[in-house]
Amino acid sequence: MAVPTVFEPPDLFQLDDLLSAEDRALRQRVRDWVGTHYLPHIAEWNERAEFPLELALQIARFGAFGGNITGYGCAGLSPLQYGLVMQELERGDTGLRTLASVQGALAMNAIHLFGSEAQRERWLPAMAQGTKLGCFGLTEPDFGSNPAGMTTTATKTDRGYVLNGQKLWIGLATHADVAVIWAKVAGLPGVDPTSPRAIRGFLVEKGTPGFQPSLIGQKLSMRAALTCRIAFADCHLPEEALLPASNGLKSPLLCLNHARYGIAWGVLGAAAACYDEARQHALQRIQFGKPLASFQLVQRKLALMATELTKAQLLAFRLAQLKAVGHATHVQISIAKRNNVETALEIARTAREILGGIGILGEHQSFRHMNNLESVKTYEGTDDMHLLILGEHITGIPAFSG
Repeated sequence: MAVPTVFEPPDLFQLDDLLSAEDRALRQRVRDWVGTHYLPHIAEWNERAEFPLELALQIARFGAFGGNITGYGCAGLSPLQYGLVMQELERGDTGLRTLASVQGALAMNAIHLFGSEAQRERWLPAMAQGTKLGCFGLTEPDFGSNPAGMTTTATKTDRGYVLNGQKLWIGLATHADVAVIWAKVAGLPGVDPTSPRAIRGFLVEKGTPGFQPSLIGQKLSMRAALTCRIAFADCHLPEEALLPASNGLKSPLLCLNHARYGIAWGVLGAAAACYDEARQHALQRIQFGKPLASFQLVQRKLALMATELTKAQLLAFRLAQLKAVGHATHVQISIAKRNNVETALEIARTAREILGGIGILGEHQSFRHMNNLESVKTYEGTDDMHLLILGEHITGIPAFSG
């Protein structure tokens, strides 16, 4: 794959001025690593539908895993720094940023927020270093946008719990050392097992009998990512597998907020990669005796791409400021996730148009990013679900089921 020697993302509103020297240094470290160690190989990995897991050890050095957590060997990054890391990783590929999201924003945050001290001490330091991997199982084959309807159950026994059910679209499940699994608890006095309040989190270790993960094949999007299904068949867990502070559906949704924040930043990297590829191509490609960039229609496309990317950057930067002082709401995170994914997807599509026929070749980035972003538009809340979250905030009326 031809990797641009100079990457020039747009900064029309001088947002770099908001970065400290430490922020810039961290961003440059990740940017250099992506350009040197990842981009030269991603076309091949994408074509072969594989993801080299040894990369986990490399990106762990940037605080990619549990970067927002302080202590337990985690980096303790600011929200802005964490966002910058996600941005640069997704410039490489959505699968790379998804590894960081699944491991850190979902699995590690669940253990940090809802686990016992013993669970935190056992798993978080190794996961921060990338020597242990985790996954997060919430979505089911019949319950994606409505996780409250999940049918996976954890039946209480004298010795612990027995899991039965299925999970779908679970990143890293086939290679995870520990899986954070959400299930409805049955058999507890006074708890309705059909209620969202019955949902609790459990840690399922690799090799546990009855824990059956498998890869999903024939994907047309996010090919360089490990996407899995999980089946549970009388999977016996000890009492200490329960995340003791987990309490209802609000617990996994809180983890999703962390992941959605990272997505709002990550897709800026994919969008910037597509914009930069299209701009450089337009300057170099000669048609009718002059560069494509000299034509009004091409300039219009580039100008609109830069404008929309700048607006998305402003959303992400402001969200980081709010998150830093503990004021970011789930509504604000939904707005940023939905808007920035849609913006990145449109930029990728436009970049492919500017590249013309060569845009479908694996040696270029835009088509791969475009395909990946179709998945990002769906996961961690579909476009429609985020609009309904905002709609409820605006009107006070939930419209999710009518």
